[in-house]
Amino acid sequence: MNLRVSDRMGRLALMLALAALAPAVQAAGRAPAPEGCGETHNLYGPFDYRTAQPQQRFIVENAHFTRGVETLTKGATGVFGGDIAYTLAVFPNHARAILTLERLVAKEKNDSPPGVDMSIECYYARGMNFAPDDLVFRMLYVNFLIHRERIDDAERFLDYVVTQAGDNALTHFNAGMLYADMKHYDKALAQAHRAMSMGMTRTELRDRLAAVGRWQEPEQAATPDAAASAASAPVAASQPAR
Repeated sequence: MNLRVSDRMGRLALMLALAALAPAVQAAGRAPAPEGCGETHNLYGPFDYRTAQPQQRFIVENAHFTRGVETLTKGATGVFGGDIAYTLAVFPNHARAILTLERLVAKEKNDSPPGVDMSIECYYARGMNFAPDDLVFRMLYVNFLIHRERIDDAERFLDYVVTQAGDNALTHFNAGMLYADMKHYDKALAQAHRAMSMGMTRTELRDRLAAVGRWQEPEQAATPDAAASAASAPVAASQPAR
């Protein structure tokens, strides 16, 4: 499924705006990789990126996740993969780092570019396992699956996000955008209505649904509860989808 780059980047920016979500409990010691994914080798961290101290972020990002690394224009300590891998080892749910790894994977046409410890999907699984309540990171994985045309997997993980989103209008809005990417318009409509009921004023989701003839005003639709249509059991975070 191909999307315009500008649309995708705008969507990812909305997801990153959710960084103020309630923090996960800080894990102690090294965050293990999922079974079969290898191991990371850093001795610093791991830390939840959402709640890390500025000094903790600076120590890693100033040395490894520089502007040159993030833009894939200039390495910091060696190959791009090594610097990105170190950043994700210290901050397993570092959203910008995982997106940079995605771009590197696409550029190298290799799911495990030089310098990394494991495949990109293992990094996603590790991040979700480390910070299971980080719905932004989980939605980035959904987006990754959509672009790999693994729609069934993407839907299962997104259904779980919806069940955990509570009263966060922006999360429900972003979930609706992702459902629309999958052409699951009934679920997208339900999420649009839910987000609107929570005060969301952005119109992009409504406009997308209107463009394909699937928009209905809330009072005109018998809106299904998106949570009721979600998978009956949560998707395990410790293993990547297959």
